[in-house]
Amino acid sequence: METSSHVYEARQPASSPAHKVAYGGEFTMKVRIILGVVLLASVAYAKDAKPRQSGKLLQMESVACGVDENSGKSFAGELIGTDSAHKKTHELLCQEYVLQTERVIYRIRPRDEKHPVLLPVGEQAQFRMQKDKMILRVEDLDDKDREYTVVSMTPRDDSSPEKASLK
Repeated sequence: METSSHVYEARQPASSPAHKVAYGGEFTMKVRIILGVVLLASVAYAKDAKPRQSGKLLQMESVACGVDENSGKSFAGELIGTDSAHKKTHELLCQEYVLQTERVIYRIRPRDEKHPVLLPVGEQAQFRMQKDKMILRVEDLDDKDREYTVVSMTPRDDSSPEKASLK
Protein backbone atom coordinates (compact mmCIF):
# COMPACT_ATOMS: atom_id res chain seq x y z
CA MET A 1 0.00 0.00 0.00
CA GLU A 2 1.37 3.26 -1.03
CA THR A 3 1.16 6.21 1.15
CA SER A 4 0.92 9.51 -0.48
CA SER A 5 3.02 12.13 0.95
CA HIS A 6 1.40 15.48 0.94
CA VAL A 7 3.52 18.47 1.25
CA TYR A 8 1.75 21.25 2.99
CA GLU A 9 3.01 24.72 2.41
CA ALA A 10 2.50 27.24 5.04
CA ARG A 11 0.52 30.24 3.87
CA GLN A 12 2.03 33.60 4.37
CA PRO A 13 -0.04 35.98 6.44
CA ALA A 14 -1.65 38.87 4.47
CA SER A 15 0.62 41.36 6.19
CA SER A 16 3.82 39.58 5.16
CA PRO A 17 6.21 41.15 2.63
CA ALA A 18 5.83 38.19 0.25
CA HIS A 19 2.05 38.72 0.07
CA LYS A 20 2.43 42.44 -0.58
CA VAL A 21 4.83 41.83 -3.45
CA ALA A 22 2.64 39.19 -5.07
CA TYR A 23 -0.60 41.16 -4.88
CA GLY A 24 0.84 44.70 -4.93
CA GLY A 25 2.06 44.30 -8.52
CA GLU A 26 -1.43 43.32 -9.59
CA PHE A 27 -2.91 46.35 -7.83
CA THR A 28 -0.48 48.81 -9.42
CA MET A 29 -1.16 47.32 -12.85
CA LYS A 30 -4.90 47.91 -12.41
CA VAL A 31 -4.26 51.49 -11.30
CA ARG A 32 -2.05 52.08 -14.34
CA ILE A 33 -4.71 50.72 -16.69
CA ILE A 34 -7.43 52.88 -15.12
CA LEU A 35 -5.23 55.98 -15.30
CA GLY A 36 -4.42 55.21 -18.93
CA VAL A 37 -8.10 54.88 -19.84
CA VAL A 38 -8.94 58.15 -18.05
CA LEU A 39 -6.07 59.91 -19.82
CA LEU A 40 -7.14 58.66 -23.26
CA ALA A 41 -10.77 59.63 -22.62
CA SER A 42 -9.79 63.13 -21.56
CA VAL A 43 -7.58 63.57 -24.64
CA ALA A 44 -10.42 62.38 -26.91
CA TYR A 45 -12.87 64.73 -25.19
CA ALA A 46 -10.47 67.66 -25.45
CA LYS A 47 -10.00 66.96 -29.16
CA ASP A 48 -13.78 67.06 -29.79
CA ALA A 49 -14.35 70.25 -27.80
CA LYS A 50 -13.46 72.70 -30.54
CA PRO A 51 -14.16 76.30 -29.69
CA ARG A 52 -17.20 77.80 -31.34
CA GLN A 53 -17.25 81.20 -32.94
CA SER A 54 -20.20 83.50 -32.56
CA GLY A 55 -22.01 85.60 -35.12
CA LYS A 56 -25.31 87.27 -35.94
CA LEU A 57 -27.71 86.13 -38.66
CA LEU A 58 -28.29 89.35 -40.59
CA GLN A 59 -30.59 88.26 -43.41
CA MET A 60 -32.02 85.40 -45.43
CA GLU A 61 -32.50 85.50 -49.19
CA SER A 62 -33.99 83.05 -51.64
CA VAL A 63 -31.44 82.51 -54.39
CA ALA A 64 -31.55 80.43 -57.55
CA CYS A 65 -29.68 77.20 -57.02
CA GLY A 66 -30.76 75.06 -59.95
CA VAL A 67 -33.50 74.13 -62.39
CA ASP A 68 -36.05 71.33 -62.13
CA GLU A 69 -37.06 69.91 -65.52
CA ASN A 70 -40.17 67.84 -66.10
CA SER A 71 -40.56 66.21 -69.48
CA GLY A 72 -44.01 66.48 -71.04
CA LYS A 73 -43.75 62.94 -72.36
CA SER A 74 -45.92 60.30 -70.83
CA PHE A 75 -44.99 56.63 -70.59
CA ALA A 76 -47.49 55.77 -73.36
CA GLY A 77 -46.05 58.56 -75.53
CA GLU A 78 -42.58 57.10 -75.05
CA LEU A 79 -43.75 53.63 -76.17
CA ILE A 80 -45.79 54.81 -79.15
CA GLY A 81 -43.25 57.40 -80.17
CA THR A 82 -45.39 60.51 -80.22
CA ASP A 83 -43.27 63.61 -80.07
CA SER A 84 -44.73 66.04 -77.59
CA ALA A 85 -41.30 67.01 -76.36
CA HIS A 86 -42.18 70.12 -74.44
CA LYS A 87 -40.38 70.45 -71.15
CA LYS A 88 -41.58 72.21 -68.07
CA THR A 89 -38.76 73.93 -66.25
CA HIS A 90 -39.03 75.58 -62.94
CA GLU A 91 -36.30 77.37 -61.06
CA LEU A 92 -35.31 75.95 -57.68
CA LEU A 93 -34.75 78.41 -54.85
CA CYS A 94 -32.47 77.85 -51.88
CA GLN A 95 -32.18 79.71 -48.62
CA GLU A 96 -28.98 81.71 -48.30
CA TYR A 97 -28.13 83.33 -45.00
CA VAL A 98 -25.70 86.13 -44.19
CA LEU A 99 -23.80 85.43 -40.97
CA GLN A 100 -21.69 88.29 -39.62
CA THR A 101 -18.88 87.61 -37.18
CA GLU A 102 -16.34 89.94 -35.62
CA ARG A 103 -14.04 89.79 -38.66
CA VAL A 104 -15.81 87.97 -41.53
CA ILE A 105 -19.19 87.97 -43.29
CA TYR A 106 -20.22 84.46 -44.39
CA ARG A 107 -22.87 83.57 -46.96
CA ILE A 108 -24.12 80.07 -46.14
CA ARG A 109 -26.68 77.58 -47.48
CA PRO A 110 -28.16 74.53 -45.73
CA ARG A 111 -26.70 71.22 -46.85
CA ASP A 112 -30.06 69.50 -46.31
CA GLU A 113 -31.88 70.94 -49.34
CA LYS A 114 -35.01 68.82 -48.91
CA HIS A 115 -35.81 69.85 -45.33
CA PRO A 116 -34.15 73.19 -44.59
CA VAL A 117 -35.00 74.85 -41.29
CA LEU A 118 -35.84 78.54 -41.25
CA LEU A 119 -33.38 80.31 -38.98
CA PRO A 120 -34.39 83.37 -36.95
CA VAL A 121 -32.84 86.44 -38.57
CA GLY A 122 -31.36 88.92 -36.11
CA GLU A 123 -30.41 86.22 -33.59
CA GLN A 124 -26.99 85.11 -32.41
CA ALA A 125 -25.60 81.79 -33.66
CA GLN A 126 -22.57 79.72 -32.69
CA PHE A 127 -20.60 77.78 -35.27
CA ARG A 128 -17.43 75.87 -35.94
CA MET A 129 -15.78 74.85 -39.17
CA GLN A 130 -15.39 71.13 -39.79
CA LYS A 131 -13.51 70.26 -42.97
CA ASP A 132 -15.60 71.68 -45.83
CA LYS A 133 -18.74 72.53 -43.87
CA MET A 134 -19.96 74.87 -41.16
CA ILE A 135 -21.71 73.38 -38.14
CA LEU A 136 -24.19 76.01 -36.94
CA ARG A 137 -26.28 76.14 -33.76
CA VAL A 138 -28.91 78.72 -32.85
CA GLU A 139 -29.68 78.48 -29.13
CA ASP A 140 -32.98 80.38 -29.34
CA LEU A 141 -34.29 78.02 -32.01
CA ASP A 142 -33.84 74.44 -30.78
CA ASP A 143 -30.13 74.18 -29.87
CA LYS A 144 -29.40 71.57 -32.59
CA ASP A 145 -26.29 71.44 -34.74
CA ARG A 146 -26.96 71.81 -38.47
CA GLU A 147 -24.63 71.59 -41.45
CA TYR A 148 -24.21 74.47 -43.88
CA THR A 149 -22.11 75.04 -46.98
CA VAL A 150 -20.08 78.23 -47.06
CA VAL A 151 -20.82 79.99 -50.37
CA SER A 152 -18.58 83.00 -49.78
CA MET A 153 -16.47 84.72 -47.16
CA THR A 154 -15.86 88.48 -47.11
CA PRO A 155 -13.66 90.30 -44.60
CA ARG A 156 -15.50 93.04 -42.75
CA ASP A 157 -14.41 96.56 -43.61
CA ASP A 158 -14.80 97.79 -40.06
CA SER A 159 -12.90 94.89 -38.46
CA SER A 160 -9.37 96.28 -38.77
CA PRO A 161 -8.19 98.46 -35.84
CA GLU A 162 -6.65 101.07 -38.16
CA LYS A 163 -9.94 101.72 -39.97
CA ALA A 164 -11.93 101.72 -36.73
CA SER A 165 -9.67 104.38 -35.19
CA LEU A 166 -9.94 106.60 -38.29
CA LYS A 167 -13.74 106.78 -38.11
